[in-house]
Amino acid sequence: MIKQRKIELLAPAKNLECGIEAVNHGADTVYIGAPKFGARAAAVNSLEDIAALVEHAHLYNARIYVTVNTILKEEELKETERMIWELYRIGVDALIVQDMGITRLNLPPIPLHGSTQMDNRTPEKVRFLADAGFRQVVLARELSLQEIRGIHEACPDVPLEVFVHGALCVSYSGQCYVSQACFGRSANRGECAQFCRLPFSLVDADGKTIVRNKHLLSLKDLNQSEVLEELLDAGATSLKIEGRLKDVTYVKNVTAAYRRRLDAIFARRKEYA
Repeated sequence: MIKQRKIELLAPAKNLECGIEAVNHGADTVYIGAPKFGARAAAVNSLEDIAALVEHAHLYNARIYVTVNTILKEEELKETERMIWELYRIGVDALIVQDMGITRLNLPPIPLHGSTQMDNRTPEKVRFLADAGFRQVVLARELSLQEIRGIHEACPDVPLEVFVHGALCVSYSGQCYVSQACFGRSANRGECAQFCRLPFSLVDADGKTIVRNKHLLSLKDLNQSEVLEELLDAGATSLKIEGRLKDVTYVKNVTAAYRRRLDAIFARRKEYA
């Protein structure tokens, strides 16, 4: 008998409309911002909208993960604790978190996932988070296929969440401090100014301009749609589409496209479900 590994397609939602359409277009799970303390400060949602999304998703056996993935200040901990209890009461399936201080709060029995903002690049880090009680770990989106495989082989019992589509940062996930240094807006507080999307000029040591006003730090977007099977074989369990600031058209089309490709793989590879 084949031992199956359950695979989830994880889609982003800026708001309730995007979340509902992600489920309708084939997402197994949707991740959405909490009312506060998410890594996309421009994509927050009310508890009422999150409750409505949970109700819709659960009708179709889909799950809802909520992001609480910023570094927290001491005076914010009690408010965070209260918010997490509210999210638990409305049926949220897991929280994606960055700040380990959350584990010291009086929490309900809600699963915690280690955000990519934690800079999860090594087997040691993944094992540490698993031992601390985290149910799933979001890997840094900069990892190679070989690095993902190495983490899975070292930690075969830990579900690994891997980015397959969307924006890339010039820095390692969670390790960019340029926005804070230049604009006073911390990426680890949900306020990234996207410094790497600006045009720059490249000047050599003699003052000669090599390149003028080009987007030297802006990477091309990620598209792993052609290597989904390789990612599954390397150990990915959750395939994540980036884009909590994207509109509903993006969410519907990208989710549907990945759903179709995944289902074609499942039809051939019975070890994945």
